[in-house]
Amino acid sequence: METPAQNAIPRIISVDDHTVEPPNVWQDRLPAKYADVGPRIVRAPLKEMTFMGGKFAPKMGAPGDDGPIGDWWVYEDLHRPLTRLDTAVGYSRDEIKLEVITYEQMRPGSFSVKERLEDMDVNHVQSALCFPTFPRFCGQTFTEAKDKELGLLCVQAYNDWMVEEWCGQDAQGRLIPLPIIPLWDAELAAAEVRRNAARGARAVCFSEIPPFLGLPSIHSDDWDPFLRACEETQTVIAMHIGSSSKMPSTSADAPPAVGSTITFANCCYSMVDWLMSGKLERFPDLKIMYAEGQIGWIPYILERADVVWEENRGWGGVADKVTVPPSETFKNRIFGCFFDDAFGLKNLDSIGVANVLYETDYPHSDSTWPKSREVAETQMGHLAPDVIERIVRGNAIDLLGLTAEGLWAGSE
Repeated sequence: METPAQNAIPRIISVDDHTVEPPNVWQDRLPAKYADVGPRIVRAPLKEMTFMGGKFAPKMGAPGDDGPIGDWWVYEDLHRPLTRLDTAVGYSRDEIKLEVITYEQMRPGSFSVKERLEDMDVNHVQSALCFPTFPRFCGQTFTEAKDKELGLLCVQAYNDWMVEEWCGQDAQGRLIPLPIIPLWDAELAAAEVRRNAARGARAVCFSEIPPFLGLPSIHSDDWDPFLRACEETQTVIAMHIGSSSKMPSTSADAPPAVGSTITFANCCYSMVDWLMSGKLERFPDLKIMYAEGQIGWIPYILERADVVWEENRGWGGVADKVTVPPSETFKNRIFGCFFDDAFGLKNLDSIGVANVLYETDYPHSDSTWPKSREVAETQMGHLAPDVIERIVRGNAIDLLGLTAEGLWAGSE
């Protein structure tokens, strides 16, 4: 029997979980001529792997070499191993290391719908929006590829799998589709947004800082076709930490703990970009969200942005495109997501209840699985029941166009 305290937390809608793509995603969907060059899984030894200064650098060994064996995604010149950090749930913190693994060493819920739903039940989670793994958080893998024709097919194949299989009938409406786009072409990106919106997708991955990927900034007009498509289809632009392929760090020899402490930094920079770009005024129905960025930093950034706009907008280059205080644009347009941010919750009035979403980060090492409800109880026990309901599910229902029961209804 549940205690009254447990009843205070409604079923969670997590807006930041992750899927580890099964080995057949691209092999089953690409034309046969790409079977030997499209993304495929190869089992091979690890030669070397480092993660310093925010840079992940694995090296695959040759057959017969010594070293731990893992499953590797191979695509063009890219060799990307599956690692324990991709799927760490079920392991104690001290057991989670930067090491290669095979599918058999993963928790099945990482890549299988049936087991995912079972793990969601254990964790008091009703529905979940899942970011990619091999494509990276906004499809950078295919953006960096040499063959853009194949890259576009890979993007479309991933989205077909995401909508039709991962979020298909077996998911019972509990998995919410999150497509990627061909970032290298805004017109193609707009077309892919519209293609997926027509079958019910209401969110899309994007980079927090596109110039880090060698792409135009949000201050340019290059992205306008994509932004227009998102606005017209009511598609939310979802940006995950690391979606610029450059995790925050301070030096080339800084240990991963430095970057892990300041993971929110790119979200901070990105939000200021959007607030000072004028794009949210040019596209008044556009909405964006930041996944895994937490929320505690938001009040000061809004305060500082308002001061700069009030005192320096003339020489600051924004007077002609930012016509209201940035904090006004923020309201109900930009959404921060958290899973462990007691400080942010203490300053909820300065952020706005309507701008906050909840996440569990399954199956990553930061995940609160299988105790997300207990974590929520500890952090949100001081809040009124209606506020808790808005944070853990109500805001997500409104933002992602879910049913009143919190489920994805597809294109119907």
